[in-house]
Amino acid sequence: MNTINLPSLKETVILEPEQIEAFRKEGHTITRNIMSAAEVAAYREVINEAAYKYNTETRKLEERDTYGKAFLQIMNLWESDEQVKKFTLANRFAKIAADLLGVDNVRIYHDQALYKEAGGGFTPWHQDQYYWPLSTNNTVTMWMPLVDIKEDMGMLTFASGSHKEGSVKNIAISDESEAALNDYISKQGYNVTRATAMQAGDATWHYGWTLHAAPGNQSDITREVMTIIYFADEATVIEPVNQHQENDRNRWLQGLAPGEKAASDLNPLLL
Repeated sequence: MNTINLPSLKETVILEPEQIEAFRKEGHTITRNIMSAAEVAAYREVINEAAYKYNTETRKLEERDTYGKAFLQIMNLWESDEQVKKFTLANRFAKIAADLLGVDNVRIYHDQALYKEAGGGFTPWHQDQYYWPLSTNNTVTMWMPLVDIKEDMGMLTFASGSHKEGSVKNIAISDESEAALNDYISKQGYNVTRATAMQAGDATWHYGWTLHAAPGNQSDITREVMTIIYFADEATVIEPVNQHQENDRNRWLQGLAPGEKAASDLNPLLL
């Protein structure tokens, strides 16, 4: 890997109180231009290099199931790549996460590159926190495109207010979750919204329990997105309620036992 002089991302972004209030009410928000074009260009280079280096998906799109068609998913790049680490652990993003959650400090759960290839399939309705054995509802995911994207490229789509119900169904991302949660959203009457366009360096933020999905990528370019999951400091590990949570407990929380503070070496404290 070529080492380049990366921007520090130490400068913070101040959110308006109205945006924070709306985030807590709706369960999601969007922040515009939190990275400059030059910053995005520098970090896109190193994130892409790491993502494709560590990608293990070799099947053609038509050979994959619904989950596999939705995106290339390359997880915890910061753990393996010192340059991506500067992005994932950046104060700028951590401060936004802490302010949205109303806490002083946050920890990292994990990062992941989510690259929806040209012609890639839809992402079924799901709740991220289905996978996380954490005691707190104060969790948030930053979802940042590294290229300009439009609605038809797989824009994240939210059921506004759905986070307030906590866990809706103990169900993983799948055709089953798409059907069951789409029916639930319809019956609950949630307002379903998505941005029509985002520039590289914009970001959406959503609670771990916010129901969300994404359409397929109908364009001829890859939708490159980098995500970071944050949770409030002082959270503890809970007894896993599904096999995915048990897998996460062992991997991202490094085997910490239920009741212990969620503070393994892979969950550094930020701010």
